[in-house]
Amino acid sequence: MPIEPDSPVSRRKLGIVGIVAVVAAVLVVVTGIRAREEANARLREWTDNQAIPTVAVVLPDARALSATLDLPGRLEAYYRAPIFARVSGYLKGWSADIGAKVRTGQVIAEIEAPDLDQQLLQARADLASAEASARLSAATLERRKTLIASNFVSMQEIDERSADLSNKKAAVKSGQANVERLEALAGYKKITAPFDGVVTARDTDVGALINAGGGSGPPMFVVSDISRLRVYVNVPQSYVPAIRIGAKAVISMPEYPNRTFDATVEASSQSVDVSSGTTRMQLGLDNPKGELMPGGYANVRLSLARDTVPLHIPASALIFNGNGLRVATVGADDRVKFKTITIARDLGKDIELGSGISPDDRVIIAPPDGLSDGDQVRIAGAKPRKTEPAKVSEKQDGRG
Repeated sequence: MPIEPDSPVSRRKLGIVGIVAVVAAVLVVVTGIRAREEANARLREWTDNQAIPTVAVVLPDARALSATLDLPGRLEAYYRAPIFARVSGYLKGWSADIGAKVRTGQVIAEIEAPDLDQQLLQARADLASAEASARLSAATLERRKTLIASNFVSMQEIDERSADLSNKKAAVKSGQANVERLEALAGYKKITAPFDGVVTARDTDVGALINAGGGSGPPMFVVSDISRLRVYVNVPQSYVPAIRIGAKAVISMPEYPNRTFDATVEASSQSVDVSSGTTRMQLGLDNPKGELMPGGYANVRLSLARDTVPLHIPASALIFNGNGLRVATVGADDRVKFKTITIARDLGKDIELGSGISPDDRVIIAPPDGLSDGDQVRIAGAKPRKTEPAKVSEKQDGRG
């Protein structure tokens, strides 16, 4: 039986439909609002996350990256003797040129000294005269003594003759000493090698005027013993305690690119040069074949002895500004803390630190610009912290 449009049943059905429509509309509005709130929450969380910089950190490396120190050095002969003339004259001749090997006492040059020769002749004549006078005085004294018994001479005269004889003997000794002195000088007319070695310099020639002494002009010859060399190197003050006497070193030379030579630290000047801040150290180097030349440049690799292993960090972690040289570290609360450091050695990509940080400090490898003390950061690769907003966000994302 058909229902009348204006009947009570028809009106009830229309009311139910209206209620359902209103409820559906409310549900749609509520769902939209909630979806928008969830989207806004996710946007705020993403924005906050983007505001926190992400950094990569590294712990200071306690490995000894390099237990050696490379420094420039200079080779010198173990013994080097500049030879000057002891007598004046003219060079009569020389027999050893540069590069010649000489032996101890070998004559390498001869000087012609006529003035000295004449002085020696005069001294010998004076000595002969003094000896004759002494003999005459001695004979006279003996004769006078034989006349004492006859009272022909007095004791006063005997004393005078005795004193005269003593004076004559002293004159003989003086003349003898003068002759020996001039003979010694005459011996220096021959220039000899003081030790076995090589003539490394010759600055004279036949006929050259020779002046006695070494006060003016270059030496006539330089003889060097190159069977063993000294290597001199200037070590920065901070490394001196790590280089001990007896430490080993490796020498490399530009003329021998594929070879190295062993050396040993022999001495230290035990002082710091105020102009360079370095300490001069001496190394001994055997050179039996004479391959290495004195005066040459050498690269010296010194072995370092350390009581503790130094810390190393990447060079990119350094920050230098008005506050000095610092690094940025991340604390346990993921907040930035700057620390002032000192550099012991710059090894290129790595920096050896002298002080400032501990092995447990997390150092930011490449600090971003604008980073300040106390800023919160996120460590790259670390798991996010379990905070309440993160849990709500995860639940919301799970529902979505």
